[in-house]
Amino acid sequence: MQNNNHNHTKNKLISSKEIVKKYNLTYQTVNHYTNINLLNVVTKQGNVRMYDEAQVKERLARIARLISEGYPLRLVCKKLNNI
Repeated sequence: MQNNNHNHTKNKLISSKEIVKKYNLTYQTVNHYTNINLLNVVTKQGNVRMYDEAQVKERLARIARLISEGYPLRLVCKKLNNI
């Protein structure tokens, strides 16, 4: 039986506070990325926004790569949301 990682692993959730610590971002950056749809809230636990951890990791890596290539955030947003 072939192991399919997408179906095998249950989606782990991460809070914005955990994103700040794990990825060395400011809370304002996480909030801004959420507001412009670079990061997507999966659910809320009380007033805490929860994100899919795998998606956050993948998207933050792509954001960093595009920014390092010289793309402004406005175009990064367009590129990531049009894929």
